[in-house]
Amino acid sequence: MTPRVPFRSSRTSLLRARATVLAVGLGASVVLGAGGAVAADALTATTASGATTASSAAGAASAVQAQAVAQAKAAAAKKAAAKKVAAEKAAAAKKAKAAKKKAKATKAGAAKKAASWVDPVKKYTLSASFAQSGGMWQSTHSGQDFAVSSGTRVVAAHGGTVVKAGSNGAGDGPAYGNAVVVKHGNGTYSQYAHLSRVDVKVGQIVRTGQRIALSGNTGNSSGPHLHFEIRTSANYGSAIDPVAFLRGKGVTL
Repeated sequence: MTPRVPFRSSRTSLLRARATVLAVGLGASVVLGAGGAVAADALTATTASGATTASSAAGAASAVQAQAVAQAKAAAAKKAAAKKVAAEKAAAAKKAKAAKKKAKATKAGAAKKAASWVDPVKKYTLSASFAQSGGMWQSTHSGQDFAVSSGTRVVAAHGGTVVKAGSNGAGDGPAYGNAVVVKHGNGTYSQYAHLSRVDVKVGQIVRTGQRIALSGNTGNSSGPHLHFEIRTSANYGSAIDPVAFLRGKGVTL
């Protein structure tokens, strides 16, 4: 009769083997489950890290863009300020130029006004003065002497009409030598004497600064010079101080 013990033993061994297989399978499942969980956690962590990096990059780009906008605004403001300064400088320069032009015009106008009367000769020395006494004159000196060499250009001190011209003092006497008398529109007369040559004639209209004669040493003269008078009439005896008169007209003597 076959004993039962071995059968039981074989069956027990089979059951054990199955249990082992199940245990191994269960362990594998557990291991695989744990690995999947770890993998899932890793993926989640990677995704979160990527999202954080992307967010940081976007923030940096936004900051750069904001900085660029601020710099552009600052540059525009600086350019506008420079343009304003340049415009102000240009306006100031234009104003200064206009003021300078106006001052020049005013000066020219004043010079023109002063030039309505001029001294009768250039490069002279004032010698015998008006009302000076001495043996050379019947009473006192009736004009102002301008010491110049013979042949010096003599000009009309102011525009007018020649009313006397020629020798014998042009009618005022031999003491004057060759002489010229010019009538001016303001009721005054100018007289030029001791001339070496007369270049105008009676009735001729002359302008301010026009040559009318050459200086000399004719008549009652101790040396070459121009005898100049300002009169209130065409004739001798109506003279006034010519230097004071010319200075009053802006002429520097």
